Amino acid sequence: MTPLKYLGGYPPALQEKVRQLIAEDQLDDYLQRRYPGRHEVQNDKALYVYTNTLKQEYLRNAPGIDKVMYDSKLDVIQRALGLHTAISRSHGGKLKAKKEIRIASVFREAAPEFLRMIVVHELAHLKETEHNKAFYQLCEHMQPGYHQLEFDLRMFLTWRDLSHA
Repeated sequence: MTPLKYLGGYPPALQEKVRQLIAEDQLDDYLQRRYPGRHEVQNDKALYVYTNTLKQEYLRNAPGIDKVMYDSKLDVIQRALGLHTAISRSHGGKLKAKKEIRIASVFREAAPEFLRMIVVHELAHLKETEHNKAFYQLCEHMQPGYHQLEFDLRMFLTWRDLSHA
């Protein structure tokens, strides 16, 4: 039985469908049909502009973002696809918090839908820190079909692991 580390929280019936796609060597075809494109957001500056544009469209009143970047260590060390942080620094006797979003470098080569899903997820953390009902409602508001994209993204990561093994 093929281990599906990215899909562990999903029902066994869905996991079995993914295993069947893998066994029939159809997972790549499925992903290529659904997500044929690749985005053009290739550097940190473009990622900052992309993220800030989404923030302005959906979360105008949320705290500003000071830094957005691709991070090659995220995927390997923290087993995270994206990360939001608030770093507090002392500046002239005052405490200043800087908000940062880091996106795993693997998403440089991903479909635009996957990049948007990850950015939406991290932006939602500006308003909702926990992965609760309000958090996922916000994600769905910013990205209709969020849950399907998250599932397909997990299939993409499974395919990536299998093709790099």
